[in-house]
Amino acid sequence: MRTTTIILAGATAVSILATAASAQQNMTGTITKIDRLNGTISIQQTQSGTVGAGSGAVQEFKVTDTNKLEPFHAGDKVNFSAAEGSGAKTITDLKKQ
Repeated sequence: MRTTTIILAGATAVSILATAASAQQNMTGTITKIDRLNGTISIQQTQSGTVGAGSGAVQEFKVTDTNKLEPFHAGDKVNFSAAEGSGAKTITDLKKQ
């Protein structure tokens, strides 16, 4: 019984750490749409993998400071980090490639 409790506690700890690590990871993609009035940006994430891998789905992200969107335009390739909180994905870092 005690061994099972220790194993479950360890598995829970690993799960929490993995979730936190994946919550903010660096990603690459192409900007498909910018809505400066609503403070959102749509990015089609680049799939990593083998030759011939398709592009990912377009995702919409919130931006806390719309002034950060000024140098960007649709079609720009970017590196970005995003975090999910309050039910919305928010860009935490955005840079042109």
